[in-house]
Amino acid sequence: MTDLRTTLSEAVATAFAEAGVEGARALVSPSDRPDLADFQSNGALAAAKAMKANPRELATKVAERLAGDARFQSVEVAGPGFINLRLSDTALAERAQAVADDVERAGAEPVGEPRKVVIDYAGPNVAKPMHVGHLRSSIIGESLKRLFRFRGDIVWGDAHFGDWGFQMGLLIVAVGDEGRADAFMAEGEGPFPAQSPVSLDDLERLYPQAAAKAKEDPAYRDRARKATAELQAGRPGYRALWSHFVAVSRTALEREFGALGVTFDLWNGESDADPVMAQMLAELAAKGLLVEDDGARVVHVARPGETRKKKLPDGSTVEAPSPPPLLVVSSEGSAMYGTTDLATILDRKQAIGPDLILYVVDERQAEHFEQVFRAAYLAGYAPAGSLEHLGFGTMNGPDGKPFKTRAGGVLKLHDLISMTVAKARERLREAHLGEGVPAEEFEAIAHTVAVAALKFADLSNSRTTSYVFDLDRFTGFEGKTGPYLLYQAVRIKSLLRKAEGQGAAPGAIRIAEPAERDLALTLDAFAGAVADAYDRRSPHLIAEHAYRLAQSFSKFYAACPVLAAEDEAVRGSRLALAATVLRQLETALELLGIDTPARM
Repeated sequence: MTDLRTTLSEAVATAFAEAGVEGARALVSPSDRPDLADFQSNGALAAAKAMKANPRELATKVAERLAGDARFQSVEVAGPGFINLRLSDTALAERAQAVADDVERAGAEPVGEPRKVVIDYAGPNVAKPMHVGHLRSSIIGESLKRLFRFRGDIVWGDAHFGDWGFQMGLLIVAVGDEGRADAFMAEGEGPFPAQSPVSLDDLERLYPQAAAKAKEDPAYRDRARKATAELQAGRPGYRALWSHFVAVSRTALEREFGALGVTFDLWNGESDADPVMAQMLAELAAKGLLVEDDGARVVHVARPGETRKKKLPDGSTVEAPSPPPLLVVSSEGSAMYGTTDLATILDRKQAIGPDLILYVVDERQAEHFEQVFRAAYLAGYAPAGSLEHLGFGTMNGPDGKPFKTRAGGVLKLHDLISMTVAKARERLREAHLGEGVPAEEFEAIAHTVAVAALKFADLSNSRTTSYVFDLDRFTGFEGKTGPYLLYQAVRIKSLLRKAEGQGAAPGAIRIAEPAERDLALTLDAFAGAVADAYDRRSPHLIAEHAYRLAQSFSKFYAACPVLAAEDEAVRGSRLALAATVLRQLETALELLGIDTPARM
């Protein structure tokens, strides 16, 4: 199913070709002046400049060739050579009906050639509670996973659990020093206790203490590094203790992710790449990529004599030094953060063979991923261009700095969700919504509203920009918010239930009123929004469309009586439009990871 922008571009390209102009210049876009036209083509200006011709004369020739097309109500040349296109009511009705009939995709198209895609997001860590810093990665990654799957790709969402680095050595030493895990500290094959010697609270307490002590005490730091190396080398007691750390942490993480509606196909950790580590090190050495460097082993990823351009926050660029070598094995013999990332690429190549791997990780990790990706390309573990770091900005407080608690600490994600649910309850009661429903259902509605508020607030912003967290604004039922979109969806559901109760049913779509035209054009734009969001890895384009659709329906609902329409065909058409809007709005929200309640 092709959207209007595509089909009209093809028609205009043909007209340009007949006028002796390369058709590629004929792209059509939505009009900058909806009061004058639905679409416009500015190709005549560029084409005329290249041909040293008069752009208005060229545009007039093209317009004359388009004038006989029954899809157009009018074709006019404006200004120095703009071609304004207004569609006929019949053409708009046909497109709206096609969207209505497309139950599966609501007017969007699948990709031509599906790919195998791995999306690496969230990045939770053992022993560390999830905090607001994990929110954006989780929300953006989940949305991209849904978007790529919706377009037909075969997608694996991977949490990429942080469970294999220096923090594990810190925890082993800390737990051992407290005398909690004597059985695990012993040499030998075991057996070891099946019950965990620590709780999540213990891990959350011990890790920051151990990390702080390691900074102050070199001997303590060396013990932790040694424990890390022994864990990675396979010491049985340490492996058994480590497995308890992982299990206890994962239980809490699944609770937080479940509350956000975030799911994973793979719960692989950094440790899952350990079985291919020896193979990788041997291959890197055999290819001459792994070299000694002051007791450590590294891969040099910079190209001789290269210069790089680094983009600054204001959009300008400056020359930057080449990326430093990737540290693969420390002087203590431990695998590093980049090592496990590189080994994970090899592991994914062998287990899945992905065409594309997307890493949804904080923008501040850009250089790290450039090092890893370059090493992977040098080693032949991934085709050039198949690894992408999708960086994102931060969620900030009113001071413009990363969001903190009032005491200045990092806010736990569980506390943020609870805080937002409480505000959602308050907002529902203020708006007299959810009155008369059972208490359990009201709580479910409040949770749905809260998640919609958090996710839409995040995803309505460009992935690459930061935004200010404003709980009062995000949870409002007016303005550009998730709760507003839920309210519009619930209102349409109520309308359709009422219509069914009166025996009224959707019929064939017809377009006559200006608000109906606007709604049909907005429904058509979903295909372009989905394609652009996919190509640019930018869910905010879906969020923008959902908001425009809700606004367009609101105007339609105010201007065009639905159940009160006297003509049965008009009533059926408007019910069909309402049902189509609901399906497309819910599809868009689902791509953002947002559920809609049946009622409020």
